[in-house]
Amino acid sequence: MLFRSVHIVARFSNSTSTSVARFFYSPSLLRRGWSFRASFISRCCSSVCVRSDIDVARDSVVKIFSFSREPNVVQPWQTTEKEYSSSGFVISGRRILTNSHVAGDHPYVQVRKHGSSTKYKAEVKAHGYGCDLAILSINSEEFWEDMNPLELGDIPFIGETVYALGYPRGGDSISVTKGIVTRVEPQTYSHSSIGILTIQTDAAINDGNNGGPVVMDNKVAGVVYENRSSCDDYIIPTPIIKHFLTAVEETGQYIGLCSLDISYQSMENDYIRKHFKMSTEMTGVLINEINLLSSAQGILKKDDVILAIDGVPIGNDETIPFRKKERINFEHLVTIKKSGETVLLKVLRKGKEHEFNIIVRHDQPLVPDRHLPSYYILAGFVFVPLTKPYISKSCKICECSSNRKAKKAGEQIVIISQVLLNDITTGYRDFKDLQVKNVNGVEVLNLRHLSELIEKCCEEDLRLDLENGRVISLNYTSAKEATSWILEHHGIPSAMSKDLKIESSQLGSSEAALTTQ
Repeated sequence: MLFRSVHIVARFSNSTSTSVARFFYSPSLLRRGWSFRASFISRCCSSVCVRSDIDVARDSVVKIFSFSREPNVVQPWQTTEKEYSSSGFVISGRRILTNSHVAGDHPYVQVRKHGSSTKYKAEVKAHGYGCDLAILSINSEEFWEDMNPLELGDIPFIGETVYALGYPRGGDSISVTKGIVTRVEPQTYSHSSIGILTIQTDAAINDGNNGGPVVMDNKVAGVVYENRSSCDDYIIPTPIIKHFLTAVEETGQYIGLCSLDISYQSMENDYIRKHFKMSTEMTGVLINEINLLSSAQGILKKDDVILAIDGVPIGNDETIPFRKKERINFEHLVTIKKSGETVLLKVLRKGKEHEFNIIVRHDQPLVPDRHLPSYYILAGFVFVPLTKPYISKSCKICECSSNRKAKKAGEQIVIISQVLLNDITTGYRDFKDLQVKNVNGVEVLNLRHLSELIEKCCEEDLRLDLENGRVISLNYTSAKEATSWILEHHGIPSAMSKDLKIESSQLGSSEAALTTQ
């Protein structure tokens, strides 16, 4: 009889487990003692359906090989060649979706299909570090033969089962791991400065799985992007994926996620709600500061209380209703907007309610997530703009610096990344990692501005004011002479990076044209 049951399972393997179970749990069969067999068959059919879903998804998952020359954040004229392997999967439009950090700005990328030994050259069509997603294209008809795109699904609920597919390091074949969704809430990605909706799962995900799909019911629930501990793994959910794809389809590029660019605090304290004239039924968040570059500048004010956004009430704990009884941070309603769209804010100001339409723009962090190597050298001082990769390498710079917002267009934090010793830099060895505030009394906007202030200096005395009140005083002529010696003895090709050279030459050409006129 067991053989007959298994035979029946095979015959019904193309049907859903639900319909098969319903058939075998009919009253007539139950009276004949089929309950055990029906339960057995239901479990078998469920397993068959899951395997069928995984088999379909597996053929759409690819292994990605990328090669890059990564800059040394402390000595940016030096690069290190690195090779990576990761995962990706086919989506509609003959595109491959993966993580930005594994393929985004890498000059050479190859892709291999499941079950194949051939590697195909791929081109990065678009990428966004803020959401850690990238799109690859392959110009080969052979590659696209029998390749079926995976369909994007919905966000799974907490407790639902998902499957992660990819190519973890330590092996060359595809891996499938099973887990359950443990949490859905905004988190700050490693390559982003704002909180973005994230799925957390207990599925065993390892390096190399990054960029691969997480599937449920034969649809993509998200993209693997990060492993933070031995038991917690993170997934980029489909709303963020769709936000990225839509932006690329409409504009050809991805600028970033949107933000109101304000600072705020919760209103959970009874007395503070009373102080700001909130009635008992009112809930919201208190605005502490509005960034100078925010589109809300001149509309919202400090001490305004935001009660609702697009008609959705904000809780005193900064959250909004999400699904069932879940709650997430209210900024999610802003991050999923497209740049240039508006949000309707209900605001309490001095006891009176107001409504304002605010145009949302992409986030403008003062410290970028990634930045092409840019540097300027004077004597033995190496100046660079502060970036998140630099913060991760430095033990002196506080992590909180990465969350600061730009107050002026083009603003950067310029720091001294290294002090190469010579007669000119004697006594300044410990000035590494300090921010340069002023050059001869002029506030420094960014690295290009600093290089211009120094290159155009007409005085013999050159003074650099740093954070914490530190001062560097140099003889300009001696410093320039020492620069040539430093470049030669340290094997540095140039005193400034290529981007500063181009801007300097363009500036020089413009000035020459004005002089001729």
